[in-house]
Amino acid sequence: MTFDESSLYRIQSQVKGERKSLYDIANWKNGLAFKKIDFSDRGIPIIKIAELNNGISSKTAFTQGNYGNDVFLTNGDLVFSWSGNPQTSIDIYRYRLMDGWLNQHIFKVTPDEKTVDKDYFFYLMKYLKSNFTQIATNKQTTGLGHVTIADLKRLSVIIPQLAYQTRCMAPLKAIDDKIESNSAINENLEQQAQAIFNETFIDRDTIPDNWSEASLLDIAEYLNGLAMQKYRPSGEEKGIPVLKIKELRQGSCDASSELCSSNIKSDYIINDGDVIFSWSGSLLVDFWCGGTCGLNQHLFKVSSYKYDKWFYYAWTKHHLNKFIALASAMATTMGHIKRTELANSKVLIPNKEEYIRIGSIINPIYDLVIANRVENMHLAKLRDTLLPKLMSGELDVSAVII
Repeated sequence: MTFDESSLYRIQSQVKGERKSLYDIANWKNGLAFKKIDFSDRGIPIIKIAELNNGISSKTAFTQGNYGNDVFLTNGDLVFSWSGNPQTSIDIYRYRLMDGWLNQHIFKVTPDEKTVDKDYFFYLMKYLKSNFTQIATNKQTTGLGHVTIADLKRLSVIIPQLAYQTRCMAPLKAIDDKIESNSAINENLEQQAQAIFNETFIDRDTIPDNWSEASLLDIAEYLNGLAMQKYRPSGEEKGIPVLKIKELRQGSCDASSELCSSNIKSDYIINDGDVIFSWSGSLLVDFWCGGTCGLNQHLFKVSSYKYDKWFYYAWTKHHLNKFIALASAMATTMGHIKRTELANSKVLIPNKEEYIRIGSIINPIYDLVIANRVENMHLAKLRDTLLPKLMSGELDVSAVII
């Protein structure tokens, strides 16, 4: 299947403005091909596609060199990763991590402010993602695809007047601002919950006489998922998305997520608010807030008939760094932990009165975190529904006053 360039004319057919080459409305600066000699154990991070997807990690390379403002990234810069797996890496991001130096295979994109509003350009690029994906797919070799400068020059888009651009992106930006606000609130809430947990359980010098010691396996059940390739939808069944490590990391399912039958055993159906622990590969403990899906193998669904969610979530998360170290030490191709590590992970169980008191403080915090995440998922769906309607001109915003 080849990319139909005329599709860009059709999808923007209701927008009034001047047609321009995508390349001509912005400056596209590719990152540098850093060499090992440039690396250091301190300094400024080198931002690769891995950092764009997952943030700064122990695998991030640093450098003490100075390479110029053209390839220096700071908060608010737009970047376009043009090489990689077309389903995951071809995208544009608002850069919100640490300042860093731009690696190759990523463009730093600076829109021409006389022609196109920065926010409008950002949403335009999001709108064109499927086109980029198709271009990259057609060029895939060894699993990788790419979008070139020649492709950007060949793609033409209609650019309306700046005033129209501002009106067009206003509802989208309002939704994203609310999502960002919720995320900032959640970050603060989780820090509060963690501080309370540490002060109560971790930082104490002695254990009260009426408290007891146990293990993670004593306070929760860790249910491993199914090999979902054996449970595909049958006949005309629509199915539900499969929750794998990729989905857990990004916090949602997407068009590339596999499907499984919705008739699997209910224990393996995951709903908003469930605690999920990926015990193989990328170890992570989190609340799932991405809608109903089926639990794949290599992920634990953590639950308990005896203890509350805040308790087994906080204790599992407390031991996560230890689990990561253990998995890393035994890793050949993919590190993992065994149930023996869960059995050897100590927890403190307070008396009934203290358990109720502590839970009355921490539990509402996590409930609000989950509620904010679920709201963000609904807001993101609304934004993604509005995006093509606004960018194509299907929704007329010419008379909107802002």
